[in-house]
Amino acid sequence: MLYHYTDFAAFDGIIRHAELRLNNILNMNDASEMRFFMNGLCKAVTAKLCLAGEDEKSRETEIFFQREMAKEFRYSAYAACFSKYRDDAAQWDRYGHFGRGVCIAFHEKLMQKMVGKAIALQEVYYQEDIREHPLVNAFCQLIMAQETFSEDLPELQNLMYDAWVQSAAFKHPSFASERECRLVVSPFILNEFMIGPKYHVSVERIKKYYPLDLNRMCGRLDLHFADLIGEIIIGPTSSQSLPILQDYLDDCGLNILKSKICLSECPLRKPTS
Repeated sequence: MLYHYTDFAAFDGIIRHAELRLNNILNMNDASEMRFFMNGLCKAVTAKLCLAGEDEKSRETEIFFQREMAKEFRYSAYAACFSKYRDDAAQWDRYGHFGRGVCIAFHEKLMQKMVGKAIALQEVYYQEDIREHPLVNAFCQLIMAQETFSEDLPELQNLMYDAWVQSAAFKHPSFASERECRLVVSPFILNEFMIGPKYHVSVERIKKYYPLDLNRMCGRLDLHFADLIGEIIIGPTSSQSLPILQDYLDDCGLNILKSKICLSECPLRKPTS
């Protein structure tokens, strides 16, 4: 299972509309780590090219990376986050509205079957030293195979797309205990992602996001949306009534999920006033 910890307002969007909202990585706390990954990848590739005696290509590669990184918003990916940990105190505290929210468990194998092309289900990469990342060798081999460096090489642009996608699933190793997975959408991959963006307007700002229609994605596999969900866990400090949540699912036409509700057993303390 992949566990999505959230609040009840987001839960309503997922359940009532069978819609999973994917938010811009650059608006999350991980934006600096996304940039750290791209900078680290650039340094690792250029250093390896220098060691191979390709000093001129190394300089041209650095210029290429710097130009691409300046376009980060164009290449920004959108993601929904999951953990492999069930009923976990840290997840409840950080992402489950301080334990007052809810956790939806999704079947990982079914989600894997639903993704492809511009949509990827990725395990988060936790490593401070990026020199061992497979993309380093991929960039170096491609660049060294060319007689002269060319930014217009389609294969090079495809690798850069891949780098941006993978940067969306990179975090500092201090977060490794979260065992996080991300459903990542890369709308900059042209002609492969036909869903248009939406905007959430709050008192403070406007946010751009991409909605995934889970009904449509499940329908392609001859599945019902409810088949995707294995469990619904009410948070350890939540005041949510179990019978009311069951009535809510019934009214949403998801009677089958009523038996999949359980209460958290996590001993997370309620915050003191």
